[in-house]
Amino acid sequence: MTLELGRILIEEVKWGRKTLIKKRSLYIDRDELIKKAQGGDTRITSITAEIARPGESTRIIPVKDVIEPRVKVEGRGGIFPGFISGVETVGSGRTHVLQGCSVVTVGQVVGFQEGMIDMNGPGAEYTSFSKLLNIALIIDVANNVSKHEHEELLRLAGLRAAAYLGEAGRDVKPGRVDRFEFKRPSSINEGSKDLPRIAYLYMLLSQGLLHDSYLYGQNVKNVLPTLLLPTEVMDGAVVSGNCVSACDKNTTYHHQNNPIIEELLMRDGVDLNFVGIIVSNTNITLRDKQRSSDYAVKLVELLGADGVVISKEGFGNPDADVMMNCAKIEEKGIATVMVTDEFAGIDGGSQSLADSTPHANAVISVGNANELISLPPMDKVIGDERIIEKLAGGMSGSLSVEGGITAELQVIMGATNELGFETLSSREV
Repeated sequence: MTLELGRILIEEVKWGRKTLIKKRSLYIDRDELIKKAQGGDTRITSITAEIARPGESTRIIPVKDVIEPRVKVEGRGGIFPGFISGVETVGSGRTHVLQGCSVVTVGQVVGFQEGMIDMNGPGAEYTSFSKLLNIALIIDVANNVSKHEHEELLRLAGLRAAAYLGEAGRDVKPGRVDRFEFKRPSSINEGSKDLPRIAYLYMLLSQGLLHDSYLYGQNVKNVLPTLLLPTEVMDGAVVSGNCVSACDKNTTYHHQNNPIIEELLMRDGVDLNFVGIIVSNTNITLRDKQRSSDYAVKLVELLGADGVVISKEGFGNPDADVMMNCAKIEEKGIATVMVTDEFAGIDGGSQSLADSTPHANAVISVGNANELISLPPMDKVIGDERIIEKLAGGMSGSLSVEGGITAELQVIMGATNELGFETLSSREV
């Protein structure tokens, strides 16, 4: 299956009378954007839209999701299948990407676990989202909606907005077209048969209670581990619907731009044979964990993998799932490499993972989310920074009178993303 991503570089975003792209600038009809995002749902009581640019003294809080605007221009299926378009299989043809900008959903806190983005200062160094032109949607909902409805309303509003903006790139000639081809494992070239066969176990959070992810619009907590083509993920098949700690949440933007998938595709046929993705869920009960783990390992064996890269999302409970997967795969004689962040306490001296196994002997750490950071006041706040004390990683007194913030690193969106998306890493000593 072959997917082309036509990348349209966006260097500026401005409000205009019509939504269009001209000379690398995205002009947006603000009223039309708000109308499209609301989608006629009366449970959304108001939406306002703001632009946050890299380098500006701007803080966005609380952030629910980050989404890259895209549009399907050739091939089967559509954008955000199962939500915006039908459920036809995606991952082939051509999709245009508005690179350099994003839709950020902001608003009343759904739970205790959402985050923030600083566009300037030390906080900006921890998140790639500070380098994007962010179109922030501040969304308020009716008081009588449930938390699950609240999450759904924000999720769908963001997807609708991203699809609307993506349409501006439908007839624009991309500055660059990246071509990704994934061959069936049975069609591996003769010259690369001796290369190690590498699979990717892609663990998605699926614990209910605002801790869910979606595959083709289906909540993955109700899905057994399944095989997925890399290009399907790159083409929007996976959507975030959770409100976990901001630092290691996989936003929809992360799924659209998963660096592990891109790296494995780039090296396919060079120093490894990429044989496929197993999408697995992360459950609550031991029975569900065992079922999913056994099924995922079976799929790893069916792919004939010599090695597996494992990524997870979240911390604590998901640590049990990832260690169970790691141990079972290693016991089959298949090597694993795990990507995870740590919650080792403010001083870094505590046990960093809730579970462990002797089989986990190749682990990549992407940082300690409990690290205490101090952030200066920003000139502009999109949202409400007073909510910092309710975010995971915040605490009573986190917000100073002057507007500065002292909190754990976990309040920053994507700071310790477990796909290796950011610059925090580890080294062997």
